[in-house]
Amino acid sequence: MSSETQFDYDFLVIGAGSGGVRASRMASGLGAKVAVIEDSALGGTCVNVGCVPKKLFVYGSHFSEEFEAAEGFGWSVGNTEFHWPTLRDRKTSEIERLNGIYGNILGGAGVELINGRGVISGPNSVMVGQQQYTAKYILVAVGGWPFVPEFPGSEHVISSNEVFYLEEFPKRALVVGGGYIAVEFAGIFAGLGAQTHQAYRGPMFLRGFDDDLREFVANEMQQKGVNLHFNSDVTEIVKNADGSLKVSFNNGEQIEVDCVMYATGRRAKTQGLGLENTNVEMRANGSIVVNENYQTAEPSIYALGDVIGGIELTPVALAEGMALAHNLFGEGGRKVDYDNIPTAVFSQPNIATVGLTEAQANEKYANVDVYKSEFKHMKHTLSGLPERTLMKIIVDRDTDKVLGCHMVGSEAGEIIQGLAVAIRAGATKAIFDSTIGIHPTAAEEFVTMREPVS
Repeated sequence: MSSETQFDYDFLVIGAGSGGVRASRMASGLGAKVAVIEDSALGGTCVNVGCVPKKLFVYGSHFSEEFEAAEGFGWSVGNTEFHWPTLRDRKTSEIERLNGIYGNILGGAGVELINGRGVISGPNSVMVGQQQYTAKYILVAVGGWPFVPEFPGSEHVISSNEVFYLEEFPKRALVVGGGYIAVEFAGIFAGLGAQTHQAYRGPMFLRGFDDDLREFVANEMQQKGVNLHFNSDVTEIVKNADGSLKVSFNNGEQIEVDCVMYATGRRAKTQGLGLENTNVEMRANGSIVVNENYQTAEPSIYALGDVIGGIELTPVALAEGMALAHNLFGEGGRKVDYDNIPTAVFSQPNIATVGLTEAQANEKYANVDVYKSEFKHMKHTLSGLPERTLMKIIVDRDTDKVLGCHMVGSEAGEIIQGLAVAIRAGATKAIFDSTIGIHPTAAEEFVTMREPVS
């Protein structure tokens, strides 16, 4: 297809993150004339200050345990020392390489890249500086931004944006929050050698995950040296003369640290986007309201990914971008299935899950069987490390269908990814039981659990 004469483009995308890049590439491949507007590094949160650099830091933080474990296998490691600038700067080099790859991907797909801040000026127009661009369809894919509440001393904290570029690595760190990012960075700080605290205002972090996993991970993290403070909310931070920070909590407790990182959620990055010039509706938190086809109340404007406040995961944004492109410029009829989406938390040890939790299953099904196994990984029988693994299967007793699989342990994400295929295919517990395991692996435990615990 070719662009209609009254518009500069068929499809104009604001934001070159995961969802925006995927949607633009697919649309261009389907014959649309497409441009992407971006005012910062390509790749969005995931590539620049999210999934990718975080996982690199997780890898780096594991070595302290690996050095300790090596002795049990006959290796004399000797003195070790962590050099923060090396990890930080090599991470940055890798991210810059990926930025270039994203640019090449867009160029190779025939997508024009417009550098600058896009501000929507009407249902079919976007201003970048003094230049106006028009399009039949506009896609808002600007993602989110870390949210830090205001309180006395909040100017002294950092977010997940700044943590990847710290000048010095802290000797003592506090992470505030109870979601993916908070739990992951508590493990990163501790693994890299910081005396680490994590504070969460509720009784247990990782809300929405299976309760057994949440409690298991909390115990494992404390064994690894993370000081967990539940039912604790920061009330004040005071900067001392030596640059350290005195943190006061609502329960009267005080601690002193060198760095406070807030990971208390993210907000849609819609401020200053010009949506007031359209009929687009937003929620109180700034996220954009869309229908099942990602269309806003302004028929020519669409939105997807983190900015719509749904499931904020990179693969979800990719799926939404692909579906939208096909619905606008292809055969149509594409829908993203939000059931049984697998996910992982790169905590230490890792968490991975797919399907219903035990509590969710009991709400939905009359008869639920739970299979659970807790054990020490074979590696740690020689390493001497106390880390343990938890695996759990949720089954509908009436149909034998597997409703959920959950794991805490080494390489949990790699294992659950395969089980997600089985669950989406409708596997039953009998199929799990008849599957021959790969021995010796931790993963084989998922096909050898025979007796339900409840």
